[in-house]
Amino acid sequence: MSGITRRQALGVAVGAAAGLAAAGAAHAAVRTADPREHGTRGAAAAPGSFDEVYKGRRIQGGPAHDGGHGGGHHGGHGAGYTVRIDGEELHVMRNADGTWISVINHYEPQATPRALARAAVTELQGAALVPLALG
Repeated sequence: MSGITRRQALGVAVGAAAGLAAAGAAHAAVRTADPREHGTRGAAAAPGSFDEVYKGRRIQGGPAHDGGHGGGHHGGHGAGYTVRIDGEELHVMRNADGTWISVINHYEPQATPRALARAAVTELQGAALVPLALG
């Protein structure tokens, strides 16, 4: 015998299943936090524009008006979308799963460009966004 009873094993299994269910629900809630921003899921859904003050910083985002070369300069990975913090461009990239990353929070994907801009402002902690010279 292994030293644990069936009742103890069942309790562990039920606890693990409940934990997984809660984690899945939390993940789904985060991914759909603001349905106005992403409408339908998938790469075809274009995020809307925004212009707001967040933690004292002006954040703006919207479709690029330069033939799809804005918002990252990574061969169009920004999907023709530009994000700015206090007027400086935050280079962004859209992942294959529809999430967004930036040079500030490259390892913390966000569901929308607005969420990405807010996360970058938080990460900057008041520091200025320094222009990124590419190419």
